[in-house]
Amino acid sequence: MTQPSQIPIDTDQASPIITELIYRLKVRDVMTTKLHTESSDASMRAAQQIMKANGITGVPVVEGNRLIGIVSMDDVIRALDEGHIDAPIQEYMTRSVIVLEDDMPLSFGISYLDKYHYGRFPVLNAGKELVGIITSRDIIIALLLEINKEVQRYESHIAQPETSGRGFRLEYTTRKFDFETAGRLSTETKKQLKLRNLPPKFMRRVAVACYELEMNQVVHSVGGSVRVTFDPTTATVEIVANDNGPGIEDVEQALIEGYSTATEWIRSLGFGAGMGLPNTQRVTDEFEIESTTTGPRPGTAVRAKIHIPEEDHEST
Repeated sequence: MTQPSQIPIDTDQASPIITELIYRLKVRDVMTTKLHTESSDASMRAAQQIMKANGITGVPVVEGNRLIGIVSMDDVIRALDEGHIDAPIQEYMTRSVIVLEDDMPLSFGISYLDKYHYGRFPVLNAGKELVGIITSRDIIIALLLEINKEVQRYESHIAQPETSGRGFRLEYTTRKFDFETAGRLSTETKKQLKLRNLPPKFMRRVAVACYELEMNQVVHSVGGSVRVTFDPTTATVEIVANDNGPGIEDVEQALIEGYSTATEWIRSLGFGAGMGLPNTQRVTDEFEIESTTTGPRPGTAVRAKIHIPEEDHEST
């Protein structure tokens, strides 16, 4: 049975605290793990009884822990109309099921409910096993509980440029999986450089480095910050990126083009190709990276500098 999503959230206009929760929480944090399932050879009557006893409108159909379909109240009604309520579930179930993965951010659950208008989505783990069900009610309850735990709002916007003469300083806070806002620092940095009539090639190199470091934090870290400083006296832009973990196991390997630890669904979005750090290193004149996965403060720190070529110094 399809139904419109009942989540009154506009992710574009939502307050920072709501946006933070949507991107920080994962599907596994919200989903219902107490599952009521049936096998494909059980009767439609059995599915009807499960729905009635538990107040639900859909039952996943499984073989072992593997999801093979889903039977809804619509299917039960159709079986009743046709006089086949004792027919096996496999004759009425939906086999092409849209699913979520348990490590997806909650924002995906919300977008799926809005896009497909189903009442529920099965949730699979990395081994493709059924581990939960998520509904709009689950999401609303989880958000309310998390909001009650919050004690302050987190800064998540680009700070106003700090200017000194022709120099400037910008800083941006990143959030895990916040693909919609990532890239704003790169855009604002390019705008500030353009106002100063700096060389186009130089601006492109800076913009690429900013964007790659922002996206690297969004895809691979739990969040952090990226700071850009332009010093006209040295004709140099310095970019400093610090994240809050989990850190990089093998830094040398992470600098190899194409190496990536991104999940399949991140790759399906067009991110996580393993070019972020290599691209940053390629377009910068000075590049330093330190990372740790242990201790009280795991994380990665990158410091990069880009110099305006000598022949272009007059434009600064």
